[in-house]
Amino acid sequence: MDNFLPSIQSLNYTVAAVALPLLAALINFCLPVKSKASGWISTIAILLSCVLSARVFATVWNNPQIHAQRVWFTIGQTQVYAGILLNNLSVLMLLLVSVIALPVHVYSTAYMKHDERFSRYFTYLSFFCFSMLTLVVVDSLILFYAFWELVGFSSYLLIGFWFTKNKAIQANKKAFIMNRIGDIGLLSAIIILFAQFHTFDIDTIFGHNGLAHLMGVRDGKWTFVPSHLPDSVGSVWVRGTMVSLPALWQYVACAGIFLAVAAKSAQFPLHTWLPDAMEGPTSVSALIHAATMVAAGVFLLGRVYPMFTESELTILACIGCFTAFMAATIALTQNDLKRILAYSTISQLGFMILAMGVGAYASSLFHLATHAFFKCLLFLVAGIVIHQMQHIKDDNQLDIDPQDITYMGGLHKKLPLTFIAAVIGALALVGLPLTSGYLSKDGILIQAFDWSERQNGWFKIVPVTALLTSLLTAFYVSRLIFKVFFGEFRLLKSNPDIKLHLSDGGWPYKLPLVLLAVCCLFPVFSFNPFSFEHTWLYMGLAHPHFPKLESSYHRIIPKVVTVLNLLVLLEAYRMYVQAKRFKFPQRGFFYRLSYNQWYIDSLYKRAIVNPALRLGSICFWIDRTLVDGLLHLLARISGAIAKLAAWADEYIVDGFLHLLAAIVQSIGNFARKFQSGKVQYYLFSMLVIVLLLFILKILI
Repeated sequence: MDNFLPSIQSLNYTVAAVALPLLAALINFCLPVKSKASGWISTIAILLSCVLSARVFATVWNNPQIHAQRVWFTIGQTQVYAGILLNNLSVLMLLLVSVIALPVHVYSTAYMKHDERFSRYFTYLSFFCFSMLTLVVVDSLILFYAFWELVGFSSYLLIGFWFTKNKAIQANKKAFIMNRIGDIGLLSAIIILFAQFHTFDIDTIFGHNGLAHLMGVRDGKWTFVPSHLPDSVGSVWVRGTMVSLPALWQYVACAGIFLAVAAKSAQFPLHTWLPDAMEGPTSVSALIHAATMVAAGVFLLGRVYPMFTESELTILACIGCFTAFMAATIALTQNDLKRILAYSTISQLGFMILAMGVGAYASSLFHLATHAFFKCLLFLVAGIVIHQMQHIKDDNQLDIDPQDITYMGGLHKKLPLTFIAAVIGALALVGLPLTSGYLSKDGILIQAFDWSERQNGWFKIVPVTALLTSLLTAFYVSRLIFKVFFGEFRLLKSNPDIKLHLSDGGWPYKLPLVLLAVCCLFPVFSFNPFSFEHTWLYMGLAHPHFPKLESSYHRIIPKVVTVLNLLVLLEAYRMYVQAKRFKFPQRGFFYRLSYNQWYIDSLYKRAIVNPALRLGSICFWIDRTLVDGLLHLLARISGAIAKLAAWADEYIVDGFLHLLAAIVQSIGNFARKFQSGKVQYYLFSMLVIVLLLFILKILI
């Protein structure tokens, strides 16, 4: 009874936190498209959601989970339930999404104020937040899939918001199609799980009474303990009955879930949509890349984590590691400011998938939370810089790309607050001490090296590659900061007479930067800036029996990584600011490989897109030439037959009828002559007929 009222309050607050953005979206949809009130309606709604989410978080965190459900519908003997599941993972995501969305909304009121479809933008934004907030608290796989699709649909609307730009339309189509591939995998996995367990309840399948009871701790890491049944890899108690999951279907379901994770969280080979998604407004990019759409894949992995066997987790670790390394190498040579940050997001998501694969479940979700703040901050910084460069382009009638960092430089003098925020976000992304990124990223690296001690062969390369990726991150981030904010403003070299009117903007720009910059520092997560194990977030997500890391990596890795990152930063400073070091040649195989994004998009275009277009052209030709030709031939034949039938009807059928009519008419006319009405003619006719009959009788 003591926990009953807080549970009811938490459920009510959760429903309200989820419903407020939907209410804002519905109100904004009814407003004129240029209405400025829509921005504050959405902002106030997400502010209230943030407050309510914080209240729910304070009640549920590190306390028993709250699970309320009711029968949704019944099919035959099967009852399908729907409800809300609040545990540490869901309330963390509930709070994270709302806290990240709040500064983005405030920022958007200024960033989008001159857009002709201002109200429609906030309608889409609020609907996007509603979809994501609901996704993280539902307890049914059916509802999860429904809101998973709504997140994809609302992101499609936001990425293609500027639909008059062809690139934006192509980008949102690409994102939509790539995510449909993942959705097929998720739907297949849900069907398999329901067919085996006869329930859609997430807690029943994956909770403490489900597959999670098969997860143990062995040698300091999560270990999957197979069922005693030889043909299955897990069993679940479903309403008093043990139900087993056959190995074959478990592998297929895990493959489907990986497809969904790879599509939503932009992992190889379904990662290519995310850099193109930069065609939407920068504020949209900040929200998508921080804690919403791309975070949904990692969240899904966290929800179903007990389902994966050790070999499947190893595959996840390898794919995450490769994705992180690949994206980091691509970011080294890109000149588009938002594209650099996009590949940085892919790389950091790779770290999270890697962490899940090596058993660092808590570290993965910890990095998801810290990454949300510093990546959102960097995108909002990019938005201010691009906004100012666009002003320079418009005021001086220049033909430049406002997102190209080769035109920038020296902006730390003109944009001091933006510069400070960018440096804090960059240091957190690199993972230097006193930042939140240091706590979460070092935890992943430590546990990756600890995991490699129990592996054989090529798997030992995984943590080394992750360490190298961390150093590449330090280089491309420092390159971005130095080329944008240091040195001389390079546009002045070719255009010395241009007018510069640069500023950090008003408080709707500055306040979100300050809030996010504070959240990038260690005190938000821990008062101990050097140990990730003592952060409240890590301890809340880690298994209660998870042993502390006592290996030498725990002491060595943070120091080594910090020293190497500082050396990389120093080398980048000498290269791009002091110009005392060689620059990378703008040619060669490795440069072209990086600049052309490992040719993966080109490969897809040649191997998939172009053949699909050719197949479409062939089908079009077949349809237009053969199918339509056959139909046209049949139509002509039918026309000829119709004409022949018409001629036959007119000249033969109608002619025969006309002939009969003429004969009948002639007979009638002839017979009519005998009907003159004169008696003498009748008597004469009778006499003639009688004589003829008499003569015939004699002759015959």
